[in-house]
Amino acid sequence: MRNLATGISPELLQALGWTLLHFVWEGAGLAALFAVANTVCRRATTRYALAAVTLVLMMTAPVITFTGMLRQSDSAVRYGAQKTSASAVIPVQIAARGLRSGAPAAGTLAAQPTGIVWFVEVWFLGVLLLSLRTAGGLFLIERMRRKEIKPVARELYEKCLVLQRKMGLQRMVRYCECLRLDAPAVLGWFRPVMLLPARALTGLSEEQIEAVIAHELAHIRRLDCFVNLFQIGVETLLFYHPAVWWVSQRIRTERENCCDDEAIAVCGNAVNYARALTLMEEWRATPSLMMAANRSPLSQRVLRVLGLDGPAGRLRVAGLAAGVACLVGALLAGNAFLGVAHAALGTGRPAPQEQGSSSVIVVRPTDAPAPAKRAGETAQASKDKDKDKDKDRDRAKEQQKASDEPNKKESYMDAMEAAGFKNLTADELIAMKIQGVIPSYVKEIHDLGLQPSADEFVGMRVQGITPEYIRGTRKIAPNLSVDELIGMKVQGITPQYASELRELGLKADPDNLIGMKVQGITPDYVRGIQAIGLRPDSDELIGMKVQGVTPGYIRAMQTIGLKPDVDEIIGMKVQGVTPEYVKALQAAGFKDLDSDEIIGAKVRGITPEFIDKARKHGFQNLTLEKLIALKHADIF
Repeated sequence: MRNLATGISPELLQALGWTLLHFVWEGAGLAALFAVANTVCRRATTRYALAAVTLVLMMTAPVITFTGMLRQSDSAVRYGAQKTSASAVIPVQIAARGLRSGAPAAGTLAAQPTGIVWFVEVWFLGVLLLSLRTAGGLFLIERMRRKEIKPVARELYEKCLVLQRKMGLQRMVRYCECLRLDAPAVLGWFRPVMLLPARALTGLSEEQIEAVIAHELAHIRRLDCFVNLFQIGVETLLFYHPAVWWVSQRIRTERENCCDDEAIAVCGNAVNYARALTLMEEWRATPSLMMAANRSPLSQRVLRVLGLDGPAGRLRVAGLAAGVACLVGALLAGNAFLGVAHAALGTGRPAPQEQGSSSVIVVRPTDAPAPAKRAGETAQASKDKDKDKDKDRDRAKEQQKASDEPNKKESYMDAMEAAGFKNLTADELIAMKIQGVIPSYVKEIHDLGLQPSADEFVGMRVQGITPEYIRGTRKIAPNLSVDELIGMKVQGITPQYASELRELGLKADPDNLIGMKVQGITPDYVRGIQAIGLRPDSDELIGMKVQGVTPGYIRAMQTIGLKPDVDEIIGMKVQGVTPEYVKALQAAGFKDLDSDEIIGAKVRGITPEFIDKARKHGFQNLTLEKLIALKHADIF
């Protein structure tokens, strides 16, 4: 790797190496200052601005340090030249002897400290590798732009334009559809392109789609693509410092929070937007050079959108203490680095030690006691002091009362713990909060004797299962489980529907009810079948409904002389036996056929046309069996 440093002057190489080393404490100090400031800021826009300014300072600090190092190196060279001008012949002779003996001359690359050289070469290699990664990402995006996108539908394009005008964005934005991505994203700097994947368009509601589009438009309006490009450049040049990556990640997190706030302000429904984020969490497939709606830690964003980021607020004090500690450590390390660097550059000047100095202890005289006051003044002062104490006591009580007021409002997490959910995960809390599972709802369900899990509570709430619905269905089926309740509610089974079917003589258990509801069996359909004289059970009703058997079909068969039962009716309908077909067979002379014979004739392809063809060939008075035999032998 030594070849990487070839061609760089010794002064420049040494200044660059010490600059990179100095940034270790400079970057830590800047990150610590940002951590301290970040703990006292509550708004996402302020935290984003602080993080961006910190990253700019991190990029500026090495430039300033490098310039200072070069100046110190030049001053050291000038100082050495002035000091050795009287004996200039001796270094020349020493240098000549060194060259003849093969030793490297001072000021060459080999004379530099080995650690500095290796550190600079490793830094060069890291910058090269990260640059190649960035170039690969740009190539991937350009390929995606050329081959994998197409314009969106006209209706969606008009909605995007309405949102764009609503947000006051005047830039020209292309709206395209991309099958490769799984979440909306933005690419391009001067000509932005918003990519809307088909999966998001089909998996989200219209309100959710508008919210995520507003999120991406916020990225474009805020010029976040340019900031993201700057971040990639800083991460590439200062890749070796963890503080750079941490501050850059904070920028990305707060950027998403800012865009979330704008999306909620435009669409006005935080819960609906949180649902969209939850759905898109499983769809991550976005290059890092693009702005995507599902970027950054989802759980923290959803908690923040729903106002549940209490644990993060409780960690602010710890973050403040850690930031102060890091800042002190960075300053101490910086002081040490400066001493070493000055010594290496030859510019260090030890402070002269003062001799004969003595320490002087200054004794500050104590205040003289005040003269005693008159008795009247002392009594009045005592009364005034007592009044002041009473006022202070009353004021303290009022402040304590005011401070206790917010604590009276129990948090959602504490209320759920009181309701019996003490070990909920963050995902479970988010899902329950989004779907509106409140402690009072949990208590009402528990009072009814059910003990659903967190996921079952979410499913019940999603399907709109209320305590009143449970009480109504229990009148029909007293021992319904949570899964059965959810299944019945999904299919739209109401207590009235179940009660009407039971009054019609059907078994109203969950499986039968769900099966009949899925096939669209209504109480009116059952009444129509029973009015004809049939009494099918739930399974037979499902079979009849699946095959499209209607009361009118059965009545038509009965009108032409057939008396089929339920199985025969289903069999005729399956084989496509229509009243017109039966009438045609009867007109051909087959008037005494029963349902099974008619089904057999239909299955074997006996049609009125075939009967006429057989008779035209001289076959008269044939029975149905003879016709079937002729058909099977393929005589005609």
